[in-house]
Formats: sequence, structure tokens, C-alpha cells
Amino acid sequence: MPSTAPTSTLTFADLGLPEDLLDAVVSMGFTTPTDIQAEAIPALLAGRDLTGVAQTGTGKTAAFGLPLLAALDAGLRRVQGLVLTPTRELALQVAEAIGDMASRSKGVKVLPIYGGAPFGPQLRGISAGAQVVVGTPGRVIDLLTRGALDLSGLRFLVLDEADEMLRMGFAEDVDQILTHASPERQTALFSATMPPPIRKVARNHMKDPVEVATSRQSSTTDTINQTYAVVPFRHKIGALTRVLATTEADATLVFVRTRSTAEDVGTALAERGVPAATISGDVAQKERERIVERLRSGSLNVLVATDVAARGLDVDRIGLVVNFDVPTEPEAYVHRIGRTGRAGRTGTALTFLTPRERGRLRAIEHLTRSPLREVSVPTPAEVSAHRATSVITSITERLGKGRLESYRDLLATYVLEHDVDPLEAASALVALAVGDDGPIPWRERESDDGETGEFGAARFDSERPAKVARDNQGERRDRGTYSPGRSPRGTVYRVAVGHTHGARPEAIVGAITGEGGLRGSDLGKIDIFSSFSLVEITADVSPETTRRIGAARVAGQLLRIRPDDGPRRAPRVGDAKSHVEKPHVAKSYRDKGAKSYSATARPSRSVSR
Repeated sequence: MPSTAPTSTLTFADLGLPEDLLDAVVSMGFTTPTDIQAEAIPALLAGRDLTGVAQTGTGKTAAFGLPLLAALDAGLRRVQGLVLTPTRELALQVAEAIGDMASRSKGVKVLPIYGGAPFGPQLRGISAGAQVVVGTPGRVIDLLTRGALDLSGLRFLVLDEADEMLRMGFAEDVDQILTHASPERQTALFSATMPPPIRKVARNHMKDPVEVATSRQSSTTDTINQTYAVVPFRHKIGALTRVLATTEADATLVFVRTRSTAEDVGTALAERGVPAATISGDVAQKERERIVERLRSGSLNVLVATDVAARGLDVDRIGLVVNFDVPTEPEAYVHRIGRTGRAGRTGTALTFLTPRERGRLRAIEHLTRSPLREVSVPTPAEVSAHRATSVITSITERLGKGRLESYRDLLATYVLEHDVDPLEAASALVALAVGDDGPIPWRERESDDGETGEFGAARFDSERPAKVARDNQGERRDRGTYSPGRSPRGTVYRVAVGHTHGARPEAIVGAITGEGGLRGSDLGKIDIFSSFSLVEITADVSPETTRRIGAARVAGQLLRIRPDDGPRRAPRVGDAKSHVEKPHVAKSYRDKGAKSYSATARPSRSVSR
């Protein structure tokens, strides 16, 4: 990842910022620009187009946000600045950051727009004269199509995390948006990498751009013990509870992909007696600062956070980072684990991988150039033993404080009356002190979250030999049949949009990845039919993720995603219940005129990555 250390003694006062923006930056506590800020801000203030290779955590939002605000006419009530981001989480984060920078520029309104939210407030925000719009490509296209968003007066356009937008299938949307924007605009493009498709965007839509790149940090950290555990999705909460119960770390930072998952995990931990705070992209800055201060002071020991919310988090007490969800990009993994092992301390990073996520482990190890060590999640017995050890080690200190007479008398009376071995009585007291109420019936040990039950040592799903997989796929293509609910790569889901609604494969990919916190490589083949589509998803999809994806819209239609159960047959006379679906029939979906696309390959009309 790029370094955030400056290469010179420049201050923000040396960059030529307007006085109001300089005041805002100073009031936010920033004095020295990062590398990307020092190089990009002067070029953008001079009116040049710019491409920047910069990763998360380098300060690139200020690198484009400050020049964008400098280019605005605060008295002009129309959209003059547009920032495109791949996800709604990032859109909210960037909008909040630019809003903070504009706090001393009176009258500047910043509006986040993204899919999965009602159109009404966003339409009203545009009508009210928002000068800066920060949005996801899909929703921007929707508003352009409705005629609600006018980009003819655009002065400044930013593509943030451009490589991720292309991977998520937004290539055509981005191209269309750039075509609608005023040709007189200034354009800035930021990307973690600069592959040929990104360079093509720069070549086709930018004017002699300045190229800026920041140096990469070392991708491994000697002070961090990097480990992983294979944990089925439904056991993650239980596994996390056990890890937190046995860790020796002063404080733990738990990373998740999405805001809703952060809230769910924080609530689940609280229900299990683990005090935890939650921060995500929509947490107000003052609340975020209050939570971070609690973490620093020691009044809070567990924080659950999304990637965007944890940017800039620097707390020396963090001794353990848990990747509850594997990050969508390997580079984000390096940024996450860098929150521990600071100030000369050692730290531990533990990543939960589901049985289907072996590929993500390989990607991380390839980037860090070192293997991660597999560990087992602590068992209930180990959790109890750890708690008991803590109680026993405190006995000596408590003995020294005295005033134990009443307790000794009560215990002596109990031992005499019940004819119990004093050591057995003491053992029972320790067990009660750590919450061990005794053996649990087997049926109760089969808990869904694995907190009390023994879910065993999970393993990665077996990988079938490549030749066998290819042969089987060829056989399926020859027959033209479809097996309900499953595919060679994962689970098949049905979404309620098809050709008659004008659904495009890239729009489906964008909606699913944007709302579900997935990445493009988590999606396989897409079959689009007249009134619905089938999508292969290899990643685990939680009920909450299904709810968010189902509420997203493509071509104006709710996706209403659900696992597919195969074709229906028409009811026959004499059926006991004519409405019952019969999923396992010879007639296949493909006989009904589907068009197939791939989310990983690129044929003539494939999903753009």
C-alpha cells in the first residue's frame, strides 16, 4: 500500500488552497499533506486533468475533494461536482468528508446518492440546489435517465477507485456518465492499479492528464502474527465470541464488509455479554471520535468497523484484528491488519474464511508474499479453562485483602452438611464463576452460531480435478439441462428482472455487488430470461445480505432475490394442489430463450469487469 508519509516539509498552506478551504483543513487538525495530496492538489488547482495511483488510507479524498470545492461557484444552485464511487458505503464516507471540508464554504451542499435508497430524498436534494453529488454509477444512471440529474454544467468529475468500479461491472455506466458530462469539465481518476481498461478510460475521456503515483508500503509486517481459521458462515458469531473470550489482547478491532453486518455483529456480541461499539460510514464524526477515545482510554475493548469507517484509526492498544469478513481486495487486508502491531508492539491478525474461500486466502498470501498460519477456534472447554485460569490467578491477590470470614463460614457449613470434598466444592465455585452451569443436552449443543456447540474443525471445500469439472460442464452444455439451486461454482439465485424489463448483465452485477458487499469474482454465469434472471454466486450470502440485494432495483424493478428451485411445470387437471411447483422436471430453463453471460469472462456481450 502507498505510504502516507510526506516526502517533503510542505504544509497545506504551501499548496495554494483558497483561504476558506485552508481554514477548514486546519480546523480539522491537518497540517502536513500526504504524498498523494502534495502531488495532486497543486496540479488539480492549476486546472489539469489527473490520474492518481493511490490506495485506501492515503488521503486521496482530500487530494481530489479540496480542488473540487475550489472549482465551485457556491452561489450557483446546480450540480457542479460529481464523484463516482463503486459502493454506497464509500459514497457516504466521501460525501461526509467533502462536507467537512466545505464546512467554511457557506452554502455548499453535498448530496450522496446510491441504490437501495428511496428516490424521493435524492430528487429533492438535487432540486434544492446541491452543488456536489457523490454517488454510485447505477443510481447516477437512473437519475440521468429520469432527467432529474443535469451534468451539462459540471465543472469537476472524479472517478474514485476506478478499478473496483470496472471489476463490479460498471464499465458501460461509467462510460455513459462521462459522455453526458460537460466536455469543459476537469476530470480526476484515482485507482489502486492502472490496468489497460483504466488507461483506456483516461485516454478516451481525459485531456493530457498528469500522472501521479504513490510508493507502495511493504506488504508484510514483521510485528504481526498472521493467522486464519476456516469457519462456516453460520458459526462466525460463535467463533468470534470464543476468540474474544480467550484473547490476551488489550483491545480488538473486528472488520466486516458492510454497515448492516457491523450493526448485526455488534448487537450479537452485546447479547452474549461482550461490550462492543460499532462504527461505519454513516456514524457522525463526533460519535466516531468519542468511540475512538474510549478505545484509547481502555473503557472500550472491542470495536466492530467497516473498512471506510476504520480509515485513519490509530490506537496502540489494539493487539488483535479479526477479519470477520474477508476483505473484497487483498490490498485492504494489508490496511486492516496494519491497525495492530503498532508503536513497537506485537499484534495478531485472525481471518475467518468460509469453506468456499480458499481462493481469497491464496490472493492474500500472494500479495503479502508469506503464508498465513491456520489455527483452530477455541472450544467451549478451552474458553471455560481460560476463564477459570483468570479466576484462579486472582485468588492470591484476593486472599491478601482479607475479610473472607463470612464466606469461609458459609463454605464450611455447606461442606459439613452435604459431606462434600472441599476441593470439589471449590471446583464448583470456580465453574459457576466462569459461567459453566454443567453439561448441556446434545440437542442444545447444535447451536446455529457455534457458541455453545462443537462445530468441529472446518475445512475448505474439496476442489474437484479441473478435467472432471470441465467434462461435467461440457456434458451439461450438450444436454442443455439445469440443476436447480446449485452450480459447479456455487448457489444459483433467481432475481425478478429480465429482458422485458430491459435488464443488462452489468447492471445486475453492479446491483448485487454494490448492495451485497460482494465482488465481481464472487459471481459466475448469468442467464437472462424474459421475466427473470439466474445468477451463480460462490460466496456465502446471509439473510441480511439477501434482504439488501432484494431491495435494490435494476431497470426500475426490485431484484427480489431468492435461491432458485428450478423450472415450474404447468398445472394439470387432477393435481391435488395445482399451484405446487415441480422443480425437478426435464424441461430446462435454457429451452425458454435465455441469453447467458459470464461475470468473469468477456465474450461479445459479457459483463464488463
